[in-house]
Amino acid sequence: MAFDPGVVRQAGILLERQKEERARRRDRLEQELYRQDPRLKQLDQALRGTMMQLAGLLASGKTLKADGPEIAAVRERNLSLQGARARLIRELGHDPQELEVTPACPQCGDTGWADGKMCRCLKQLCVQEQMRRLTSLMNLTPEQSFDQLRLDVYSDQPWKGQERSPREQMRRVVRVCEGFAMQFPDYPLKNLLLSGGTGLGKTFLSGCIAREVSRRGYSVVYETAIDLFGAYETRRFTRDAEEERQARADTRRYLRCDLLILDDLGSEMTSPLSQSALYEVVNSRLQQERRTIISTNLSLEQISQRYTPQIASRIGGLFRELTFYGADIRRAWAQDGQTTQ
Repeated sequence: MAFDPGVVRQAGILLERQKEERARRRDRLEQELYRQDPRLKQLDQALRGTMMQLAGLLASGKTLKADGPEIAAVRERNLSLQGARARLIRELGHDPQELEVTPACPQCGDTGWADGKMCRCLKQLCVQEQMRRLTSLMNLTPEQSFDQLRLDVYSDQPWKGQERSPREQMRRVVRVCEGFAMQFPDYPLKNLLLSGGTGLGKTFLSGCIAREVSRRGYSVVYETAIDLFGAYETRRFTRDAEEERQARADTRRYLRCDLLILDDLGSEMTSPLSQSALYEVVNSRLQQERRTIISTNLSLEQISQRYTPQIASRIGGLFRELTFYGADIRRAWAQDGQTTQ
């Protein structure tokens, strides 16, 4: 799983903020309990005194046994003070653990990493940050899910040139999309091509997939075709060092994420650069067995006419086409305060 570096960086900042906030809460509680009963502060000072006493003994140069009388006496006093401190804190209505400086995550010690791998606590924050970004980019709603797609707004009457009615077709499409998301990345259909006119649910279903795959801890990148090809163009032609750095970071994340959702393919100006960029993205991800969803108003036939034979053969042969057809359903959704594309 390769989360976008920007997502990991922001998640790390959130992890540090949580750690600092816990420390502030502990310090505030400590000061409040000191005011309620000054004996607690005296006990804490005495405990620090035993630690300084022990450090002095160890630094004295004397040969001391771990179970010798001098160290044992300091240890006994320390334990006695700890017991008195715990009893007093409970008398004040709190658990002694509330004043302990202990990490929230024992696995990584609140660093976010354990044994060279991302810890579960940081991964959860990455998922949250990734979902926040996807929600903004894809205009997701908090309740957006496969269950929210109303099949009744699709016609159940035969559609010209098609074997099934729009409603029956959408029932099949939703079944595939839900299986893809719930079984990711092991669903038998590895890559999807969502093709059809606007206002039929392509973006909505892409959002449902993005939400579920992200929730399960996988990295998801959503990008429009225009912005994706724009990043490749910037990477090649810009003379600004910062723009080039950002463009290179963007193109890397297109190739490395677990799921790439490329939206509105065909809306871009066709050029040799866009053809080359699309081939790189599609071919590289297929070779690395990374999953891709392409959403487009173009049919497979139109894709073969617009793009190179190498691109058309890979999309036509290694993507499962899910065709959307019927009347624009946005008006029916808008009546209930919902939107789709």
